[in-house]
Amino acid sequence: MTEPVLQLDRITKRFGDLVANDAISLQLHAGEVLALLGENGAGKSTLVSILFGHYVADAGRITVFGKPLEPGNPKAALDAGIGMVHQHFTLADNLSVLDNIVMGSEPLWQPFTRRRAARQRLADVATRFGLDVNPDALIGSLSVGERQRVEILKALYRGARILILDEPTAVLTPGESEALFEVLGQMVAQGLSIIFISHKLGEVLRVSDRIAVLRGGKLVAQAEANATTQEQLALWMVGHAVDTPQAPPAAAVGDVVCSLERVSAGTGRERLDDVSLELRAGEIVAIAGVSGNGQTALAELLCGTRVATSGTVRLLQAPLARRPSRLVALGVARIPEDRHAVGVVGDLPVWENVVSERLRSPVFSRGSWVRRARARAHADTVIDRFDVRGAGALAPARALSGGNMQKLILGRALLHPDSHASGPAITPRLIVAHQPSWGLDIGAVAFVQQQLIAARDAGAAVLLISDDLDEVMAMGDRIAVMHAGHLSAARPATDWSRETIGLAMAGAKAETGAGA
Repeated sequence: MTEPVLQLDRITKRFGDLVANDAISLQLHAGEVLALLGENGAGKSTLVSILFGHYVADAGRITVFGKPLEPGNPKAALDAGIGMVHQHFTLADNLSVLDNIVMGSEPLWQPFTRRRAARQRLADVATRFGLDVNPDALIGSLSVGERQRVEILKALYRGARILILDEPTAVLTPGESEALFEVLGQMVAQGLSIIFISHKLGEVLRVSDRIAVLRGGKLVAQAEANATTQEQLALWMVGHAVDTPQAPPAAAVGDVVCSLERVSAGTGRERLDDVSLELRAGEIVAIAGVSGNGQTALAELLCGTRVATSGTVRLLQAPLARRPSRLVALGVARIPEDRHAVGVVGDLPVWENVVSERLRSPVFSRGSWVRRARARAHADTVIDRFDVRGAGALAPARALSGGNMQKLILGRALLHPDSHASGPAITPRLIVAHQPSWGLDIGAVAFVQQQLIAARDAGAAVLLISDDLDEVMAMGDRIAVMHAGHLSAARPATDWSRETIGLAMAGAKAETGAGA
């Protein structure tokens, strides 16, 4: 085999008592796709951050194309030919494609921009790798798939020969994912090397040549992609077999809990335009769509943080209250899209985050005094029943991994403070779950989905908003598709196929079902 283009030799990184990376050694060869798998908190992000110069390893070394990589220096990583495309795009919406790609690639002291040469170089790179974009288009006018192309072009324009892709299909339609896989094939054929980070095991097996699995900061397995299975990968990641939940049909669909009639709200990309929907007790309604097509507006509206500009929203046969605290008291539970920025306050301890949405209830406060003993006891119950690992009730919430942070939010939403540790939870009337499993490993995804199914079976109306088509089809009793602020009719899941949902996500009319 040829000399590796990238070699990590016994990389170790500690954060206090936590060993995030424990003597990890990996190799990457020219024209190879290496998939990097692991649970949330397994050490993937730390390892990639060391590789890209954001962290400095406590021990070990990295060699790129036969030369040592200077630690802790992102510019050195870029100069060595390492590029990275993050989950969250780092593009300026009000600038053109060309401006975004050139930005930061020329010296600050240069009094002019070599736009003509940059335009030609961009065209050459785009043609070589089959990444067709309009260099004069504003980023804000592009689809999510087109923005991702710009991010990849930005890395290739700067000379990347090793490309790190972090959850690259998380916000893409099925068609856009297929287009990405074709582009990756062209890149590999021309000698580029790719590190592919994803929780979607089917995609990993399809795209990668080799797979490396981290668990608890250690490299626990490496395998050729054509010599392993999804079940084996899940076993290596979690340490035990994982059964993917498949929601059985709703046993008893009850009365309408919440209804929207010709509702409009917001402006621009994140808006609702003449939306009608009914949510019934004992049923999961799953909303598919590419992120940024109005899903956030819908979730915020039902949680009381956004106001409708027209139309009618009713909860339990009454007009929807506009105060979030009042909605919580009425039984509306929310699982927000951004667990870090909206779901928790990272610097506050876990116990305060658990009771934050009900802090003024008589259970946890009397006048201006917080009943700390009760609040901490409830937090301990949530930690225990929802398996929140990695930090106790007194630790700051930011110390939790993404999966455990999501379990905390789930427990806060689903476990009423009047529930006892040994008794059944008091089920919310309406659950607004916005991207509840986004970015989670397979074990955490299964746990979150099982809890939502259990809440539905206990009588809750569940609105599941997800970019993950597999999740939508596995969980939804009825499915609707959102595009550009419009919502299709919510029809039984059996009326849909992956193809019809994918077409509707891309803007095609959603009047045809699985038999079309």
